[in-house]
Amino acid sequence: MSNVALLFLCLAAGVALRASGRVPDNAHLAINGFIINISLPALTLLQIHGIELHSELMLPILMPWLMFAGVAASIWLIGRRLQLAPATTGALILTAGLANTSFVGVPMIESFYGARYMAIGLLIDQLGTYLVLSTLGIAIACLCSRGSASMSEVARRIATFPPLIALVVALVLAPVAYPPIVSEILTRLGGTLAPLALVSVGLQLRLGVLRGRYTPVACGLSVKLLVAPLVLAVIYLRLLGATGTVAHVTLFEAAMGPQIGGAIVATQYGLDPPLVTLMVGIGSIAAFLTLPIWWYALQGT
Repeated sequence: MSNVALLFLCLAAGVALRASGRVPDNAHLAINGFIINISLPALTLLQIHGIELHSELMLPILMPWLMFAGVAASIWLIGRRLQLAPATTGALILTAGLANTSFVGVPMIESFYGARYMAIGLLIDQLGTYLVLSTLGIAIACLCSRGSASMSEVARRIATFPPLIALVVALVLAPVAYPPIVSEILTRLGGTLAPLALVSVGLQLRLGVLRGRYTPVACGLSVKLLVAPLVLAVIYLRLLGATGTVAHVTLFEAAMGPQIGGAIVATQYGLDPPLVTLMVGIGSIAAFLTLPIWWYALQGT
């Protein structure tokens, strides 16, 4: 559970750095730029390379797409009902619609289901969560950051998103083995993603801004941690008849807290950064309380 300890340590480090005044107020912008352009592409190149796909793995890969589409539609309706600003609606979609299926999800799978199922988490993360972020997530960010955007602009943003480029390169190079030095470099660069992202969240986290944002935060976290996993459980277990541990792991991943990558993208596009940090900060902590409940509930299905 070292990843869990690292999560809290890096969040606390970011908060402490901001409080101490040892870093500029906009330090998170440089960190986020490094994550999007270096850390995330390196991790994608490393983990997608050589991945083997089987037909029985399509349901796990499909889960993040279904969750994002359902959450996006729900949050859009909630946003219209509450008359939320487009930036706030976009922030909620990118945080509530994407789960932390790698940094928290993989070690939690190991703890609750065993190491043999960690590969399912990685598959969900790379061909599901991050691919959704690289396509639909960028489209939502473009539309909500400006109120309107041309299709060509959205397409350009998606096509030039560094993690998506890395994904395509990794798939093209699948038959070619990486030299050891390349694997080592990608491992070291990719390993910076989670610590830097959590420090960035900590640098921006100000619980004082929760005042006036209780309703959006409550709606977003309720959808992310409770409603979305429940709806997916009904779809997978009842409608599709999915059974077994792979189905349980897939739904367990859906119940993870907000994804850090989505939060970084939302912040880069100026989608209500204070709300984004609240969703990730509070949501990550709350998930540690809700995940054991979901694990227990899934055992009876």
